[in-house]
This record gives sequence, structure tokens and C-alpha cells, in this order.
Amino acid sequence: MTASIAALPNGGAGGPGRPGHRSGANRPLSPLQAPASRSLRLVAQQEGLLQVHTASFRGSFSGVFSQALRSAGLGSRVLISQFLKGGVDQGLARSVWLCGRLQWLRPAVAQCLAEPAAAADQLAAVREVWGFTREQMLAGQLDQLVLDELGLAVELGYLEEAEVVAALEQRPSHLDVILTGPSMPGSLLAMADQVTQLRRGF
Repeated sequence: MTASIAALPNGGAGGPGRPGHRSGANRPLSPLQAPASRSLRLVAQQEGLLQVHTASFRGSFSGVFSQALRSAGLGSRVLISQFLKGGVDQGLARSVWLCGRLQWLRPAVAQCLAEPAAAADQLAAVREVWGFTREQMLAGQLDQLVLDELGLAVELGYLEEAEVVAALEQRPSHLDVILTGPSMPGSLLAMADQVTQLRRGF
């Protein structure tokens, strides 16, 4: 959160400078009593964060999903995009809605993707999810965006790293973006406000 200073009119209802207020106009004011033309207050402004949750094992997404679901239940507009999670042949036309405000999107492929991009239909399905996600992100209508396995999609050649970085750099200032997955390019880590790494064996 950041704060800015906003000016308020002189006094409140019935205060100095308002009709009906008896201020003792014939009494001289000392230098410390000189009337101020405006009073000031701090106004909170929301500032979004770019967070990274990464782990070498499955587990970084589940906690973030719970957070996203809670945010949607409290009225936030949330989009979850899972770039390599197939097996449900979903795509844009069959995205899932939860709490009326959380849209959950996965590519229209018959299985989860774990190998470098090869088949044209798989590449097109992942890029369809990315294109819609990028459009929604830049439109400024979202409050929270979860990008699952975005880094791995870049590493495997489904998405261009420069294109992803450029889009994230243009995100609205109020938007919270959370990246999850086992692989994260250095360029995305460098952009993050917070990096959380899950480990085992401690």
C-alpha cells in the first residue's frame, strides 16, 4: 500500500469559514493561530505485487489457489491460468467459474504437457491461454492473476520469454500477480517483489 496527500476544504460542517460559525472576528490572532486554507490527510492507494512461489516438487500451486479462491469469495475479480495442465480438454470455451468471480483456465489438450513444444495443436492451445490471459491482464479489470507453470512454459518453448516479460512490465499498478511452478527464468525472478521457495528435508 502507498499513501498520497489529499487536500480537504477548510474545517468541517459549522467549522471556521462556514456560515453560522462564531469565530470571534474582532479578536486578533497570534502567529500560531494563523488560519490555514486547507487541511491534509493521507489517502491509501492500492499497489499490486508480483510474487513468485516456486518448488522443485508439486505443491506451490495449492496454497496460492486457496488464496485466490478466498479473494474471489470476498469480491475480487480473479483469473487463474494453468499453461501446461491438460487432460480436461478445456480451453477458453469451457473455462471454470468459481464464486462467480474466479475464472480458471487450462489449455485444450488431452494430457499435461511436460516435454518441449513439438505438436502444433499443443503449441496453439497454450498460446491461446496466454493470449487471453495477457488481454485480461492489460485490460485492468482483474484484481488478482495467478500464472501457474508460466516459467516452465517459457523453458519448454511454448511461450517467448521476452513477450512474457514485456507484458508483465505493462501490468496495471493495482494488480496482484502470482507466478507458481518448478521453473522460473531469472528475468521473472528479477521482476518479483517477493520470492517464496518451498523446500523439503528441513
